[in-house]
Amino acid sequence: MSPMSLTLAGVMLVTVPGVAVGGVTLLKFLMRDVPGYLDNPVRRGLWRAGHAHAGVLVLFGLVAMPYVDQADLPGVLQVLARVLIVAAPVLMPLGFFLSVVRPGDTRPNGLIRLTLLGGGCLAAGTLLLGVGLLRAGLLAA
Repeated sequence: MSPMSLTLAGVMLVTVPGVAVGGVTLLKFLMRDVPGYLDNPVRRGLWRAGHAHAGVLVLFGLVAMPYVDQADLPGVLQVLARVLIVAAPVLMPLGFFLSVVRPGDTRPNGLIRLTLLGGGCLAAGTLLLGVGLLRAGLLAA
């Protein structure tokens, strides 16, 4: 793997304990009947979504890094694909969590837009990667 892919994979791996702590926190909320979690379906749903997206997107980013190195993309587009793919597991969960920080929040605030930004990053990064891999495959054939 390239040094940049290795570095970004390292960054993503460093976030895994944070995802685990988030899971433990959600379990504590469930077991201790913390006010503002079980009795707030919007907050509960968004925090569960944030935790789930963080875990899945970190794994996706780790799997994608070696493929970026194989893609037939100019250097700047390879960098862009890497950064966009790594931005998604940061932005999307942040949007879910920060949009309902207070226990009494029954509607997401404007920070929910971070989920859209993260989704856009994920879509653009994977599209770039997919096109680069298709080009690499066609050139190899």
